[in-house]
Amino acid sequence: MANLKELRKRIQSVSSTMQITSAMKMVSAAKLKKAQDSIIQMRPYANKLKEILQNLNATLESSEGAYSSRAEVKNILLVVFSSNRGLCGAFNSNINKLARKTADEFAAAGKKVFILCVGKKAYDYFKRLDYPIVGNEGHIFDQIKYATVEALAERLMDQFRNSEYDEIHLIYNQFKNAAVQYSIVEQFLPVQKPELKEVSSIDYIYEPQKEELVQLLIPKSLKIQIYKAVLDSNASEHGARMTAMHKATDNAKELQRTLKLEYNKARQASITNEILEIVSGAAALNG
Repeated sequence: MANLKELRKRIQSVSSTMQITSAMKMVSAAKLKKAQDSIIQMRPYANKLKEILQNLNATLESSEGAYSSRAEVKNILLVVFSSNRGLCGAFNSNINKLARKTADEFAAAGKKVFILCVGKKAYDYFKRLDYPIVGNEGHIFDQIKYATVEALAERLMDQFRNSEYDEIHLIYNQFKNAAVQYSIVEQFLPVQKPELKEVSSIDYIYEPQKEELVQLLIPKSLKIQIYKAVLDSNASEHGARMTAMHKATDNAKELQRTLKLEYNKARQASITNEILEIVSGAAALNG
């Protein structure tokens, strides 16, 4: 059994840790509310815009365009969204594992895979692997602004148009609630056409022509798609960190309770031993 001094130090250490995790939980909860509101408000708009664009694109007679599928796919870019900091449970490990699995599958199919990291944790993970990293855009999460995300989207669109990459995929955590996030792979470019059975039967009135509308809407839709991924990842990070810190605080409380019980037992045993020594000493003197 550990001595009383060691137990007191451990109890103090656990108490300090519990205060830190509890404070981090409250901070993440406050940030989560704002991040959650942002993605919930953005998601319906982004999904509807994407749906309209896909249905419009599917009705065109020609599929040729700057953002259409390539005849041969050789170079693939994976844009991996992670966090810049840890202490958020399995948030980063899940996204890194999915990204590596996806990269390995493309590489096994004979494709050349490139990685663009949006977050320090993804960069730290992939720099140890053999896949070429073309950049780290983790600064986006320092202060999320549409203008910053728009610049990233425009650069990716330019690289696709210039045939630097034949496909671009987004890998990020999709937010559901504070306790649940889904790691997903989403094709960014080329623009996908929906299956024939998924094409909406809504008869739109176009002004100007369909082809011109597609060229106007595609860049806007792609920028919104990237922005939605950033907001999803940001909300997921705060939700994961809040949940992780909540569990850490509960574990610290349980450990503190166990240590206090052990401390009280050790203290009681020490007092009992002292009493026995005093009684034994008194008995020896009387004898």
